[in-house]
Amino acid sequence: MADKIEYSNEEITIVWQPKICIHSAVCVKSLPNVYKPKEKPWITIENASTEELKAQINKCPSGALSFYENQKNEENFN
Repeated sequence: MADKIEYSNEEITIVWQPKICIHSAVCVKSLPNVYKPKEKPWITIENASTEELKAQINKCPSGALSFYENQKNEENFN
């Protein structure tokens, strides 16, 4: 099993660390349309808003779920 698995949308990347997950199911109970442990991939990031994802990830009791902001690719058109 990988140490870290990443799932991204345009704004954030969710990082799941399966080796530290305690399987409390807080994520599944909070956002069942996103976290589906019987499916592959088990995280469907596009099924919730970025704000909903961040709020849920911040409640992960083990810290197995985290996120980082994706860099925006803004071009300067002068």
